[in-house]
Amino acid sequence: MEILKFYAAYLAVMCLLAFVLCGIDKWKAQRGRWRVPEKTLFLLAALLGSPGVLLGMYLFRHKTLHRVFRVGVPVILAVQLLLAAAIALYWNFLR
Repeated sequence: MEILKFYAAYLAVMCLLAFVLCGIDKWKAQRGRWRVPEKTLFLLAALLGSPGVLLGMYLFRHKTLHRVFRVGVPVILAVQLLLAAAIALYWNFLR
C-alpha cells in the first residue's frame, strides 16, 4: 500500500510541475524572455506529467499550434494509461 501512496504523490508532483512549467513558458513567450525547452516539457510528460502538460497546453493555450505537441502529448498519455491498465490487470487478476 505504501507504493501506491508514493506513486500517487509522484504523479501529483509531476503533473503539477508540468502544468506550472507550461504556464511559466507561456508567460515568458509573451514577454520575449528565455523559454523552457520543448524537450523539457516532453520529458516531464514522459515522466508521468502528461496530464499536467495537456491541461497546461489547453488552459494557457500554449503549444496547441505545434503538431508535435497536439499529437505527441496525447499519445504519451494514452501509452501511460494503457501501461497502467496492464499493470492493474496483472496485479489484480493474473498474479
